[in-house]
Amino acid sequence: MPAITRAARMTERLPGRLAQAAAALKRAAMPAVATWLSRGAIFGALVGTLIGALLGPSEAAHAADAPNAALPVVAAENFYGDVVKQIGGAYVNVTSILSNPDQDPHLFEASPKTARALQHARLVVYNGADYDPWMTKLLAATGNSSGDGSGGSGSRQRAIVVAANLVGKKPGDNPHLWYDPRTMPAVARAVSAALGTADPAHKSVYDANLATFLGSLKPLDDKVAALRAQYKGQPVTATEPVFGYMSDAIGLDMRNLRFQMAAMNDTEASASDIAGFERDLRERRVRVLIYNSQATEALTRRMLGIAQQSKVPALSVTETQPAGVSFQQWMLGQLDALAKALAQK
Repeated sequence: MPAITRAARMTERLPGRLAQAAAALKRAAMPAVATWLSRGAIFGALVGTLIGALLGPSEAAHAADAPNAALPVVAAENFYGDVVKQIGGAYVNVTSILSNPDQDPHLFEASPKTARALQHARLVVYNGADYDPWMTKLLAATGNSSGDGSGGSGSRQRAIVVAANLVGKKPGDNPHLWYDPRTMPAVARAVSAALGTADPAHKSVYDANLATFLGSLKPLDDKVAALRAQYKGQPVTATEPVFGYMSDAIGLDMRNLRFQMAAMNDTEASASDIAGFERDLRERRVRVLIYNSQATEALTRRMLGIAQQSKVPALSVTETQPAGVSFQQWMLGQLDALAKALAQK
């Protein structure tokens, strides 16, 4: 009996769409196919087509939980997704929700597609501290969750890693936690632990990848230490507190904090705060103006114009990791740019 006929008959007991699709494949197949494809390849192609094209969301989720399937992971922000990929390697399938460095993350609205991804995730990683409040709502709606920010357990449970919980931050604090050098090591350790619990067979791989990841952060730490040694106490300013934790780590004197918080919270800065910001730029009381290139409102553009006129270097930073680079490369590139800006006279 030709292999394709036998494969099609094996699906006769499947309900509805599967049986119909198998019959259609049987009718459409040319006899010549059996002469150049092996029986195993034919059967594999048939089953792959049926699973990929015809199974509904629920069935597809069960297929993803097969013993050799990659663990489905959802990261609210792509820099956390990148860390998961570096730890999980080929054993994770990561979906990052916020991944466009040209879009203001504060304007993001969750979609049904986001909810579906979360429903089947075995691990979820997000920032917390009210940076991505939509995640809390979606997780509550999709259910089947476990963990308090450091991972969870259970064969069908969903582990959750919340960066803010790991570094002791809460709503009202500066939520741009990925610029704090303490954050990613803590997230990486929690991710490795969660993956090891969900997939014990590859725990040694996750542990090894964690060690590699932590080692790869050393150039960042060295760069921060070098900048601190050279520029500690130097005055800078910013349109938003995106770079705030990194600025603190370097020891820079960050000015105009009230203006920054007003911009981040989408409220109006006071006239005196605006005047103080402009004075710092016009009189060159600051070495660098740091601005969030993903949120260039009219007032930000105004400050950039004054900085340019006053020959104050401007440093662009982003809230979302650019495409084609790792978290480490992204951070190191911004630190290099900061060094060049601070070196200008």
